[in-house]
Amino acid sequence: MNLRTATLSDAAAVARVHHTTWVTTYASILPPEFWATATLERRTTTWERWLTNGAAPVLAEVGGEVVGIAMSGDAVEQEDVLPMRNRQLYLLYVLEAHHGTGVGQALLDAVVPPGTGAQLWVAEDNPRARRFYERNGFVLEGTRVVDTTTADLAEVRMVR
Repeated sequence: MNLRTATLSDAAAVARVHHTTWVTTYASILPPEFWATATLERRTTTWERWLTNGAAPVLAEVGGEVVGIAMSGDAVEQEDVLPMRNRQLYLLYVLEAHHGTGVGQALLDAVVPPGTGAQLWVAEDNPRARRFYERNGFVLEGTRVVDTTTADLAEVRMVR
């Protein structure tokens, strides 16, 4: 496995991981009408814009293929909820075929080193992700929001 910072030339590969993991994880949670516009093409365009504007996700490659992505930064307000920590894990996605291989752990450690205080928002109905974060010292803090930009996806905040 190789970890490195993504560049603009990685936009399509990063978007593929992001889109594929969303479909795998949220297909049964989000309504069909969400998927009408949540396309790979749209995700690619978004990543091209983000990478052009300075986003610097870390990606994991196995055999030359991008199989996971992660990104953290300064904590931000979400749905009018002020942050509790200075650092926030914005995203961590690993293709299902690579779950349990250490890719997710390596990505998390790269963007939020062990012992670093941080917060994250995770889908309330994503028990696998919640268990992963719990193993890494994150606990449910008690705040729940509904992301109106993502088909009213309920998210809960975890902190360490």
